[in-house]
Amino acid sequence: AAAGFPSARRAVTSRGVIGEAKGILMARQGINAEDAFDILRRTSRELNTKLVDIAETLVARHQELDRA
Repeated sequence: AAAGFPSARRAVTSRGVIGEAKGILMARQGINAEDAFDILRRTSRELNTKLVDIAETLVARHQELDRA
């Protein structure tokens, strides 16, 4: 059971960062949660990058868009 714990923690962390990224998209784009997730999923597919990596980048760097 202990061996599965790190992956469970990663899953919870992934859900949190994806939720945060969805919130950023919802606020910026005026869209609902489903549409925000669709954007993340589509971007992930188009860039051949894990969805959680897209979400982490958006969360970490979204404020840079305000300065651009």
